Order: sequence, then C-alpha cells, then structure tokens
Amino acid sequence: MSVNYFESNARMSQVAVHNGTVYLAGQVPSDASADMRGQTEQVLARIDELLAQAGSSKEHLISAQVWVTDMAEFDQMNAAWEAWVVPGRPPVRAALEAKLAKPEWKVEIMVIAALPQASASN
Repeated sequence: MSVNYFESNARMSQVAVHNGTVYLAGQVPSDASADMRGQTEQVLARIDELLAQAGSSKEHLISAQVWVTDMAEFDQMNAAWEAWVVPGRPPVRAALEAKLAKPEWKVEIMVIAALPQASASN
C-alpha cells in the first residue's frame, strides 16, 4: 500500500495518508501573540485546512493529542476545542502540560482522521 505525503520538507511532512487514515503532524499557532484560546483557534483552523487537503475533515476525527504549556489556561483551550469539534463526534483525546519547541507557543495539537468511504482507496 502506498503512503501519500503532503507539505513535506527534508525533516517532516505535515500530513501522511495511508490505508484510509490521515495522520497530521503536531500543529502550532501562526500568531504566538494571541492568548491560549486564540492560539488554539488558529491551530484548529490549520487542522481543518490540512484535513481538507488530504480529503477528510473534522467530522472524521479518530484521535487527538493536545499539549498546553500551562494547565491554568486549559479551560481557554477547551473552550475553543468545544466550539470546533463536531457535536456527537468527539475523537478520543489526550491532553497534557508540556514545554513546547518555542516558548511563545501555548498549544500544539496532533490529530488522526479517517478518510470518507469514497476516498478510502488512498
């Protein structure tokens, strides 16, 4: 079975698709001056873009891993997450506090999604 890669460089790909499953790299905010909610909203918008590029969407999420730099801001992340996630279709999720690669980043999110049945041949 083939693996399709999107938005790749020498180090990594942002998306890999294999056997009907879409794997996203951890996504971080583009504007680190935003608060936790704003950074989370940016990350979720980027996840939407990448899933669409791969032929999927948040309606097909399987799992998510969320890293935040300060659990005191966890509620802000959850507020953005709950406004974004499809009602009745939340993925399995793990969330934890961690030091991220850049100190100005407050959140990083990595997801796995299924391809819709019509596209599952990738």
